[in-house]
Amino acid sequence: MLAVLAGAPLIASCRGTERDNAEPQDGPGGQGREGTATGPAGVLGANFNEDPSEVTFPALEALSASWLRGFIPTSDVDGAVAAQPAVRTLLAAQAKGYGTVLSMKFQNVHRPIPSPGSQPMNDELARVERLLDVVMGKVHILTIGNEPFLETRKADRNARLNAFYEKVAEHVIAYRRKKFPSGCTTRLYMGALNHLDMPGGQTAATERWMAFAKKTREIEGVDIHPHVDSTEGAQKYVDYVLPRLRADQRFLVTEFSLVLLWKEHMGDTVAAPFARRYGLPADLKVWQFLKRAVAHPVPEQQWRDFLTTSAWYESHQHFVRNQVDSFRNTGRLAVATYGIAQAAAMVRDLGPDKQPWLLNSLYANRTVQHTSSGELPHNYPVFDDFRALQRTGDHRPVRLGKTPT
Repeated sequence: MLAVLAGAPLIASCRGTERDNAEPQDGPGGQGREGTATGPAGVLGANFNEDPSEVTFPALEALSASWLRGFIPTSDVDGAVAAQPAVRTLLAAQAKGYGTVLSMKFQNVHRPIPSPGSQPMNDELARVERLLDVVMGKVHILTIGNEPFLETRKADRNARLNAFYEKVAEHVIAYRRKKFPSGCTTRLYMGALNHLDMPGGQTAATERWMAFAKKTREIEGVDIHPHVDSTEGAQKYVDYVLPRLRADQRFLVTEFSLVLLWKEHMGDTVAAPFARRYGLPADLKVWQFLKRAVAHPVPEQQWRDFLTTSAWYESHQHFVRNQVDSFRNTGRLAVATYGIAQAAAMVRDLGPDKQPWLLNSLYANRTVQHTSSGELPHNYPVFDDFRALQRTGDHRPVRLGKTPT
């Protein structure tokens, strides 16, 4: 792998200063024009989730990406915040002119969600402040919550969840107003909704989530994570959130994929012509081929042949291109981000029931042999589609005006 971002210089703190007063106001992609600071519009960036270890600036430059997103579990800020990989990576990227999105992850799936006024809530808010001390006024978008309904116990996915996240949001808003009374370059969104396309996914709690975002002036929109089995499933997310937003709000899509469709085919047998061409067992299953490729990466042509001969994949090969076009056509997309690389967690314990996230990534860095030049192998055809979706106005350096606090 190429050198990671860990050694990249971090941007100097702008906390409590007015140094960004001279920045131009926003254009459609945050590139700068005179006018109202409305934030980025229709941008497509790259996403590393919690693991930036595979992310390099040469890899990002090869994608022509101008925005980068990751998340941090708030439990990690008990240590040195600026040293946390996600924070360090995003600050390094921001120093190089990238737009940045940081999602705060509150992991409550194995414990009762803290109640406002309780000691666990106060402890959580203290962690939030330590994080804000480092990132507020630096990252361009801060998302309050990562996947709140999946990261909370089922018993708490109700008004208790809403009360917790509303308290966090109010605390973040108050902090930003106090530290940046004349405006701040960090915009606030409520974190990502999941499973809106599934039975039972739209609840009283998701309604309250949207109502809170709509009525809270400082919140500029909501995030969605449509990991789906069809384009129709992704459309259900958009159809749910858009009517529930204010006219001046936008939505984020910091994760999206057809991973649920891919999973349906893990037990399929690989295509017979493909198996014959490469001398593979005739009864080899898709998941078994993937497991083999992780253990012994295959030549790029073999990986491409595997995908093109898999009808379930080939018939949806341009999902990313089509979905980004659909998001942009709403006129309300702020930023969408898509997974960069095949991370270690994606290939651990690979089996027929594991979500095949590794089929999504822009780089096939764990299943395809690397070239002698060191360039990461591209994943077919999403790498080329991702590059083609980059717009001239979205190039670096990203310059955003202030948003009122």
